[in-house]
Amino acid sequence: MSQSPSSTITSHFPPSNVEDDRPQECSATSDFARQERLAALERRLNRSATEIASSTQQEQESQAFYANHDKRTEFRRLVDPGIMRPNSKEVALRSLRTLSMIAENLLCEPDNPKFRRFKPTNSIIKRDLINPKGALEYAVAMGFHPEVDHFQPYYTFKDKYMTELGIGAAILREAIQTAGKEEDEGLKVMKAKAEEEDRIKRAKEAFLDDRKAQMIRTERERSRRSQEERKLPTP
Repeated sequence: MSQSPSSTITSHFPPSNVEDDRPQECSATSDFARQERLAALERRLNRSATEIASSTQQEQESQAFYANHDKRTEFRRLVDPGIMRPNSKEVALRSLRTLSMIAENLLCEPDNPKFRRFKPTNSIIKRDLINPKGALEYAVAMGFHPEVDHFQPYYTFKDKYMTELGIGAAILREAIQTAGKEEDEGLKVMKAKAEEEDRIKRAKEAFLDDRKAQMIRTERERSRRSQEERKLPTP
């Protein structure tokens, strides 16, 4: 009895329980591609979040800057003309550095009692803040106000002036940096001037040495000619 066509065709296929690796390879490749897409998406999301945070911070800093523009202008005027003009440059810079040290210490450790006040009778404070014109006024503008404790005078910081303290410290850093650049430029100018003066001095010395050498050669030549003339026979 002959077999039907359907049974003949079926007999050529492998048994259903035989494993085929190709579908598994496709699945692995698909999983890898999906993971890559997810990783790329995560990187884009993280980058977007970072950009948003950076943009937000810049916007806040910009708003804070313009919101405190008047205060910054006030502190800049307290530096110049307040401190820089009426005092010598050395005294003024020393006052700025002392004010900056007081402000920076308090900003770093706002709860440290030794940074929250200073005595006007202290020798360094007296030299750098009390005696120079305008320095004590700057400290007062940052939030240090006079008071007496156990019969001792102090300038004590008031917490409500934290914003002024931060702005004052920033302007002091700015002023000290500017003064440092001007000092460096001044040193460069002085150095260039000294080098030019030294060059001119060396050129003059070289000229005088050359002139002296020329005079010596001329004198030797004259002497030689004189000796030769004495050796000539009398006609």
